[in-house]
This record gives sequence, structure tokens and C-alpha cells, in this order.
Amino acid sequence: MTATGMYTPKPGAAPLGRMIATQAVLETKMLLRNGEQLLLTVVIPTLVLVLFSSVDIIDTGTDKAVDFLTPGVLALAVMSTAFTGQAIATGFERRYGVLKRLASSPLPRWALMTAKTVSVLVTEILQVVLLTVIAFALGWSPQGNPFAVLLLLILGTAAFSGLGLLMAGTLKAEATLAAANLVFLLLLVGGGVIIPLDQFSQATQDILRLLPITALSDGLRDVLQHGAGMPWGDLGILAVWAVVGLAAAGRFFRWE
Repeated sequence: MTATGMYTPKPGAAPLGRMIATQAVLETKMLLRNGEQLLLTVVIPTLVLVLFSSVDIIDTGTDKAVDFLTPGVLALAVMSTAFTGQAIATGFERRYGVLKRLASSPLPRWALMTAKTVSVLVTEILQVVLLTVIAFALGWSPQGNPFAVLLLLILGTAAFSGLGLLMAGTLKAEATLAAANLVFLLLLVGGGVIIPLDQFSQATQDILRLLPITALSDGLRDVLQHGAGMPWGDLGILAVWAVVGLAAAGRFFRWE
């Protein structure tokens, strides 16, 4: 009796879907284990929501500050994960040669970026669930169309992800760390997240409204606070940023 063929190895790459899923799980674990990433993605948005909803620091022009703040904090959570966190993590992976080694593996480069995107989406789902629970505990009363909210979050993720990858793939890791955190702080203050845009001059407002964080926070606020329909203007701005950012990242991203 022969056992020929029973234990013959079958070398080769695993199915593409399994490789992407495995890499996405790994990316998510690394992101959630990183203290700085947790600070950006969970702690800061949560503190902003709780602090400014509980203490009368800024005049939001609403009876309940949480109704104004929650949409902006959701936008902040998307930016912290898709832009700031992803830019910093990818920048240092590029510096230490991790991306170069992964690029030589059976996992295609586009599949690696897909896995990173899936990781970002999983993290954002956890953020949205956590912030929503906290907002409800603070007395939040959302309105509007859930589909419009979902569309805004998806386009916002695409826009910030493209910009984050562009930064990580063109700047040195240290420069990415500094620039990503600086942009995060500037947009936290001037992006309509916690300070109403009408606190700025008209000329400044016109410029700020073109930013992805402003379009996302304003769009979410129009839907969740005012019960508006599809915020087509804000969706259009986010779509433009998404297309430009992802196209530029694909064109200029350097793996070494």
C-alpha cells in the first residue's frame, strides 16, 4: 500500500481574501495596542465630548451642547483614525522597512492598502459605537437619515485616508509625526468641531468650509442636529478630497 500524494505539499500563496482579512486583523490589533493611537482615536474624542458637553465653555448656540458637539466629535474620530493615526503608523512602517518587506510578499500592494482601509473602518465602527453611547448618556437627541450619515462617514474616511497615505508616503517619518499632529490640532480648533464657524470672520469661514473636516462635521450636524436630507454640498467637497487624495497617494507614495 502506498501513501504517495497523501502528504504532498502544495506551495503557494493563500487565497487573496484570506490574506487581506489576516492582514486587516493584524493592522487592527497593532493600532489598538499602540498607546499614542488609542490617545488619538479614543481618549481625545471622548474627553472633548464629555468636557465640552458638561462644562459651559463655548457658546454653541443650542439648548444642549451635546447636540452640537456630537456630530463634530464623530468627524474628529474619523480624522484621528483615517488621517492622523494612519499617517503616523504607515510613515514609521515605511521608515523601518516594514512596507518594503510586505511589498515583496505574495500580498499585492493594493491588497495591503485595502487591509489598512479595512482596519481603519473597523476602528471607526468601535469609535462611533463608543461615542454614540456616551452621547446618549449625556442626553443627545439625534435626528435625520442614517443613510446620509453613513455616506458622509464613508466619504470622510476615504478623503482622510488618501491624505494620510499621501503624507506617510512622501515625508520622512519624523516629519509625518509632527505634521499629522499639527494638522490634527489645527483642525480640532478651526474645523467646526467644537467651535461654531460663525465665530470666525466671513472670509475665514469661506476657506474653512472647503476643508474635509468642516464638510464632514457640518454635514453630520445638518443631518443629526437639524434633520436635513442629503447634504449634497458637503458630500461633494468630501468626494473631491477623496478622489484627489487617493489619486495623489497612489501616484506619489514611495515604499522605501
